[in-house]
Amino acid sequence: MLLGFKTELKLNNKQSIALMKHCGVARHAWNWGLGLTKQILDHNKANPDSKIKFPSAIDLHKWLVALVKPEKEWYYECSKSTPQQALMALREAWKRCFNNTAGIPKFKKKGKRDSFTLEGTVKILGSNKIQVPVIGLLKTYERLPQVLTKSATISRQADRWFISFRFDVEEQQSNNTDVVGVDLGVKALATLSTGEVVLGAKSYKKYEAKLSRMQWLNRHKIIGSANWKKAQMAVARLHRKIANIRKDTLHKLTTLLAKNHRTIVIEDLNVSGMMANHKLAKAIADMSFFEFRRQLTYKCELYGSKLVVVDRWFPSSKTCSNCGNKKYSLGLNERVFECGHCGFTIDRDLNAAMNLSKAVS
Repeated sequence: MLLGFKTELKLNNKQSIALMKHCGVARHAWNWGLGLTKQILDHNKANPDSKIKFPSAIDLHKWLVALVKPEKEWYYECSKSTPQQALMALREAWKRCFNNTAGIPKFKKKGKRDSFTLEGTVKILGSNKIQVPVIGLLKTYERLPQVLTKSATISRQADRWFISFRFDVEEQQSNNTDVVGVDLGVKALATLSTGEVVLGAKSYKKYEAKLSRMQWLNRHKIIGSANWKKAQMAVARLHRKIANIRKDTLHKLTTLLAKNHRTIVIEDLNVSGMMANHKLAKAIADMSFFEFRRQLTYKCELYGSKLVVVDRWFPSSKTCSNCGNKKYSLGLNERVFECGHCGFTIDRDLNAAMNLSKAVS
């Protein structure tokens, strides 16, 4: 299977400028291609009898070379794979849009989610050096895996740059035989059928007041001024810190589950529907249920475990884990499950986790 690796880069000023140029080329190619494809779609909608074939990524790159590069000489200062990969990503974005799995692609803005992909001569040299096209040799703060890779993606978060690439790894065989049910929640991130309760980081809640004040103090600064840029960078650093704390908690929990259990059972949560509740949306987003499932999916494959996702309509909370009797209604404020049939009393989340563990037996 393919495993991703991401680490921070140790750059000098010249390298930072080169990375910013590549980000600019990738952003320009994306925006140019998006504008052109939207014009084609508008034309086809207005003229159903004389439709233009929707271009592929290769077509877009040919037109870019013929129409844009002669006018934009700074394209030649960067790797030729940068606009190619940007247009390939745009074509994939349109494909997801046409398949109704994602929305319409949006134009990219400078300074937001800056990234680009390099393909070609990408070599890992030594323990903490990687060779990439045009830019040259880049250093990292941590050791790199000694593997072969053909492409790498460089991205920026606030004032730090990161490089990521994928490589093949062998799947491990797990000797564990136990099954664990995991009930995700807002009060606690995860309640296991073994009785363990894992509290969420709730990093946004912790830093919400500080973030709000920093944004409030920035409201009257002149956009584009030096003080405005400093304030924007401080806000971006805090956002990065909040995200890193959340990801750290999720990585530790998912690794623990995938390594120590043969089968992990979770529910297929309707996260978008849950987010519609404006009273709980902020707390649900702070827990990051989708990221939890994404990490657990590939880690179960890596460590030889099995992930079972039960139907979202499975009555895990309303069913008694002792006798199997089902309740007709159970309010969100009822945190203790009391069975009217056998008199069994148990914590609501633990009861749901135990029912999930029995769903595969």
